[in-house]
Amino acid sequence: MKIDWAALGSVFGVSLVSTIGLVGLFTLGIVALAKQESAASGSAGSSGGSVALARTGAYACFGLCAAAVAYGIYLIVA
Repeated sequence: MKIDWAALGSVFGVSLVSTIGLVGLFTLGIVALAKQESAASGSAGSSGGSVALARTGAYACFGLCAAAVAYGIYLIVA
């Protein structure tokens, strides 16, 4: 039995980078939701634009996470 170490290392590297990226993107979404809640309940001078921007950013992060997971499932099935 011969192991192709270069291919194994390549798969490990891509898996590591994509996992860190996906977790980081999801974390950014959670942070954006937390900022949206703090801006909504914070000072009376906070604008509605920052709340909408935080919500939009959070939804974009979660949407990108869902797209990455769907693409991974597509690669496994296809």
